[in-house]
Amino acid sequence: MAIVFIPSLMQKLTEDKATVVVDGGTVREVINNLENLYPGIKVKLVDGFKMKSNISVAVDGEVTPLGILEKVNKNSEVHFLPAIGGGDVITL
Repeated sequence: MAIVFIPSLMQKLTEDKATVVVDGGTVREVINNLENLYPGIKVKLVDGFKMKSNISVAVDGEVTPLGILEKVNKNSEVHFLPAIGGGDVITL
């Protein structure tokens, strides 16, 4: 089962747990299983059939462009992170 790291702003949905153990072969399955355990978390992570634009997902230390389609292994670590936008480039 994957270890899922929950962002601090969503931990109220997971009974204040920072990490939870969830089964799933893809990020989508992990999110669906999280929703079964902690109703209301899916709407914070997913918009239709993709990750919300303000959330990135990292599996085993790599931020993935595949989002909910990314494969998850039995011993994977899944992190949901606030997406970070770029800033202005300053030239000196």
